Amino acid sequence: MKKIILSTITLLSLLLLNSCTDLAENVLDEASATGLTDKQAADGNIAPVYARLPDVFTHTTYFAIQEISTDEAILPYRGGTDWGDNGIYIALHQHTHTSTDPNLRNTWLLLAQGISRSVTALNTLPTINDPNTKTYVAEARGMRAYYNMLMLDLFGIVFVKDDPQSNSQILRGEQALEYVKSEFLAAEPNLLTTVGPGRLTKGAVWGLLARLHLNAAVYRDRYAAQFTFKPEDMNKVVEYCDKIINSGQYQLSPDYFSLFNDNNHDNKELIFAVDQRAELNGHNRLAYFSLSGDQFPLPAFPAANGTDGPAITPDYYRTWVNAYAPNDPAGIDPRFYRQNMTIPADSCVAASDVNMNRGILRGQQYGLLRVNGAFVRCGNNYRVGKLFNVTRNRPTLPVNFIEQVDFTVAGSNYSTGYRVLKYEFSKKSQSGRNLGDADISIVRLADVYLMRAEAKLRKSNDAAGALADVNTVRAARTALKPAPALASMNLDLLFRERGFELYWECLRRSDMIRFGKYEGTWTEKTNSDPQKRIFPIPQTAIDGASNIPGYLAQNPSY
Repeated sequence: MKKIILSTITLLSLLLLNSCTDLAENVLDEASATGLTDKQAADGNIAPVYARLPDVFTHTTYFAIQEISTDEAILPYRGGTDWGDNGIYIALHQHTHTSTDPNLRNTWLLLAQGISRSVTALNTLPTINDPNTKTYVAEARGMRAYYNMLMLDLFGIVFVKDDPQSNSQILRGEQALEYVKSEFLAAEPNLLTTVGPGRLTKGAVWGLLARLHLNAAVYRDRYAAQFTFKPEDMNKVVEYCDKIINSGQYQLSPDYFSLFNDNNHDNKELIFAVDQRAELNGHNRLAYFSLSGDQFPLPAFPAANGTDGPAITPDYYRTWVNAYAPNDPAGIDPRFYRQNMTIPADSCVAASDVNMNRGILRGQQYGLLRVNGAFVRCGNNYRVGKLFNVTRNRPTLPVNFIEQVDFTVAGSNYSTGYRVLKYEFSKKSQSGRNLGDADISIVRLADVYLMRAEAKLRKSNDAAGALADVNTVRAARTALKPAPALASMNLDLLFRERGFELYWECLRRSDMIRFGKYEGTWTEKTNSDPQKRIFPIPQTAIDGASNIPGYLAQNPSY
């Protein structure tokens, strides 16, 4: 009988992580698994390796850690109570979080489980006689490196583990960096070029290696007053970015927001992404998280709405305003906003024409009107008008998003702060939270151009080469009038450009640290402690490893 991890073939049992320190997982010998073909057994071992990715990228795990801790996103107590959660989102934004933060703990456990499942696959796949095994082994090894790369970025450590029954070796700093790099390099030769973006490919590993080398200075000396970006690292960034760009396999998307549509799997700009097609445990939370509780995007589902979660900070918004003043950025840069409906008050639209605006949402919002749990109809069509906070029992308060948002009573109101709808609201999401279809971008081609531009600047101050890369991305968005070309380039402008292109894509914290801006001051945040560049190891993990003296040491300042 083959020893397998059951996946989408048959879900008879949950695979539980035994320990956050030894990274062991139960591998089940199921009688019902007899009779599986070698192909089914191989598929059943690689699928769990990827299965944690949708959970890692939910709104309260990796997204919260990478975005709410920065100047891009802020989540106050909405209405004084909602999203309070014992102050964890306020603490995350103000860099006063602790080792008992449940979202940090959940992210840690998901990454640890991803490593564990990769180790199990690496031990089981070689025993299966299937032609896909060689590729699957490479994918499992590369995914183990990716989960460890996130561990290194967030918590400052990696777990080295080959034998499922042994304890992991813990590495930090240069050793951790070199380990992750070596694992990606070992996986790359046997990866395919034709199975992305939901699976690890050569292009995906090249992109992740470029990102690893770009951040190498941070990982080597986490608390440095000034990071030292080695020329050899920057050369590697350019080398891997060149490989992706010159492969001809990927293309910048003319329509920026199509990158985040619910049918984006075949978008040629995506290099590596969380595959959420066909309801593969996908979620819709990156769409619903920022919307008002009175924004109902789907005529078919009167229960699917937003949750009045995070807004962008005025500081981040002002980067757009200052870049395009005296003009409004919505009329100049197609990445800022896309209007999909023109809705005068009290109008009627067909169900097929209900299509929410995308990007950064400002001002009075219009949408489907709901009374007593049902949408108001006008014949076969739907009444669309000015929205009020009816679901919040404030029927006279308009859903009118304003720039101000903070942790005061006034700043925490349900309509404070401009909101973001970047990922398309899934047309099948009955609750607003479930059944996400959009693949969630991990690496895409625009980021590759911007990484190459940064490496050129950091190595030799090649402003002309960096400017060409940035303007290539800006000029590509031709579905609407593209953003005008920039005339000059430096690191501050490049940081701003990354904020325009990649906002709310789980890269901001890492970018702010690398550019030396994470200790800065922005809305409701003044903490300048460089030791907050990494997060605390969850206290549950420290406690779980207490029987091995010195095995798992807490990060400084926690």
